[in-house]
Amino acid sequence: MEHAKRYHIGHHPTARKAKTAKTASTGQRICKLDAAEQRCIRNSQGQEKVGTHTHAANGFLKTRFLPKLEKRITTQDAMEQQEMEDDFYRSLYRIANYYDGFMPTDTRSVGYPYNMALSVWETQDYLKRNVKDRVSLNLVQDDNGKTFFITEHRYSTGTNLYYIPVIPLYKMLRLHERRKAGLLLVSVCAYLYHIADIPYYRQENSYLYWEYEMIKEWIEQDEEMEEDNRLQELAVAESIGDYMERKIYNRKNIEFLSCRIDSFSACTDYEWQCLRLAEQALSLYTDYPDTTIFRHGQYRCPDMEIDEEVIRMDKYISFVADTKGWLYENLADCINNEFNECSEMEEPLIRKRFDGISSVEDDLAFEDRVFNLINDLCYLLNND
Repeated sequence: MEHAKRYHIGHHPTARKAKTAKTASTGQRICKLDAAEQRCIRNSQGQEKVGTHTHAANGFLKTRFLPKLEKRITTQDAMEQQEMEDDFYRSLYRIANYYDGFMPTDTRSVGYPYNMALSVWETQDYLKRNVKDRVSLNLVQDDNGKTFFITEHRYSTGTNLYYIPVIPLYKMLRLHERRKAGLLLVSVCAYLYHIADIPYYRQENSYLYWEYEMIKEWIEQDEEMEEDNRLQELAVAESIGDYMERKIYNRKNIEFLSCRIDSFSACTDYEWQCLRLAEQALSLYTDYPDTTIFRHGQYRCPDMEIDEEVIRMDKYISFVADTKGWLYENLADCINNEFNECSEMEEPLIRKRFDGISSVEDDLAFEDRVFNLINDLCYLLNND
């Protein structure tokens, strides 16, 4: 059996350099013709057409055909089908009138049921690309046999916890240079507390109240507790929470919002942000003087028998002690563990029936503005 040759690295003779062929002179690379150069004459007829040598049917494979619906249709069926198509297109044109810019294609010539399927696909595609909210389209038929569209608008809250901290606001009011800006935010919080109806964590009917109580019981039952820092942090959250609730509870803070805006002189970028936020709150209160944030709170399966499987809006929207420190980290862990067991989430949702009878004027403009307001308020309080 032949063995492979061994090459000792570092002990080899110097390799010879390969000799390259001599290159031709640069002036002799192109041979000239004896005759004078002439251009080709253009053929006015163009290139000769060449066809395939066999009868191929590849074009047939690239074509899609709608399946043919074979069904014996009686006179009664034809009348019901015609009535359903008429209802369908009437509802479709109501959608086109409501959503500006939507021009549905006339699909009547396609034939039933593909005409309706194509129109549904076109409408869904338009709503998905042009409507800000998450919109789903449903074609339904009521008990009277009337066919119409229903659109479902849902404001997406994502996986955010809309928790407004009050301890940072308390600290702002204690600082002389921040007090006026803090009073602006107190008025904003008073609007969210009274008008938007956002729960407060020191109220016994709130979700966070019992979450704090559960953490307190865990700490008190801890036999190996060597320090009281955790109980002290809880005590601070309770005492400051009670104090700030009494301050926010005073409805005069809402009445003073306009005066505080007019008399406020912003000097820093942070103060300008507080002023703009207060102006947004005043505009929202003027446009929606008695609208709560839960007015359209719904979930997709309202017939669910187990309510515990639903993340209600009052669970992830609330005032909270603080969003920093050991206490909040444990609070957030408990909430996330509980939410992971839920299968449904409550969010602002409205359904529009395009049947020619129901009103379709309602929208989620308030929800869009109030959630943006909460986001901006939390940012200012967490980045003071």
